[in-house]
Amino acid sequence: MQTQLTESESAEFTTFMRDYQDMVFSTAARLVGDDAQAEDIAQEVFIRAFEHFADLRSSPMAGGWLKTVTRNLAINHLNRYRKRWRLFSELHAPGTDEGDAPEIEWEVPDAVLAGLGAEERAAVVDAALRQLPEHQRVALVLYHFEDLSYLQIAAHLRVSLAKVKTDIKRGRAALLPLLQRHGMTRDGLEA
Repeated sequence: MQTQLTESESAEFTTFMRDYQDMVFSTAARLVGDDAQAEDIAQEVFIRAFEHFADLRSSPMAGGWLKTVTRNLAINHLNRYRKRWRLFSELHAPGTDEGDAPEIEWEVPDAVLAGLGAEERAAVVDAALRQLPEHQRVALVLYHFEDLSYLQIAAHLRVSLAKVKTDIKRGRAALLPLLQRHGMTRDGLEA
């Protein structure tokens, strides 16, 4: 574990941190839905990056390492506070099992948001995601932004596969009216 950096290494770490700070923060913010908590998580990510900077500085995988650490810290944070909603969100109708959850039938095509610039598009999606209940937002972010499979999400969150599928389906359904408020029509979303 490295604890002291030379002046040139310190400048190199500062540049490294600046290069990745937006990605780390946005990943954490999408998952936890709170900027203050995302800042705390980002700070912890860069503390860990500092500790491993000798290996990260020349690694072409540094971005992936940072994204994985961010995702894991955010999920750990959410798991610590999950008890407050677990009782209600884990309940499902009697007689249902993991095979009963329907597959997701629609996705928002890129063309729907094409009229917006990249920053505007990200802001619209982030604002809509923040309005979702935590369990739906986290499942959607892990699936669409972190490219995890349903099974991987279930394992990370320690919930059933049926719950992941249900949260993603309900999250997408809840996102539809939020995106429509920004001028996106249902026809455009289903095209």
